[in-house]
Amino acid sequence: MNIGQAAKFSGVSAKMIRYYEQIGLIPKALRSDAGYRHYSQPDVHSLCFIRRARDLGFSVEQSGVLLALWHDRDRASADVKMMALSHVARLKAKIDELQAMAQTLEHLADHCRGNDRPNCPILADLAESIAAAEQPPLTSRRTPRFGVDTRASSRSSSR
Repeated sequence: MNIGQAAKFSGVSAKMIRYYEQIGLIPKALRSDAGYRHYSQPDVHSLCFIRRARDLGFSVEQSGVLLALWHDRDRASADVKMMALSHVARLKAKIDELQAMAQTLEHLADHCRGNDRPNCPILADLAESIAAAEQPPLTSRRTPRFGVDTRASSRSSSR
């Protein structure tokens, strides 16, 4: 099948298929006499495998490792499990980070009056990082934070 058909069946765009070939994630496709790429059923299965790995958040490099493990019938499933659990740990850490960001923004939004006045704790908080960057480093300098321990709460109580 041609690249368009392979893209349709695998759910991987033609552009990404060409990229995966270029970086060696998948072998270069056979070419017709006219120079068109030709993909076999196993090629499409590999593309489906890569798409699923990418959908689960694995990097291109990790997808390549998983693909190699999938093709290696002598592999130990422990290797695959270790890789998956390591990825789960990274995903959970990212989830925690995103939740902290959301909490910070919700907290700041809760303290913003949202009226026609220019005072805005959201912008004030964002501007604090600019002011901190302009000052020489001190041991008491605030570190980036997530969560509700922002200075907006102290500003809102002084209004």
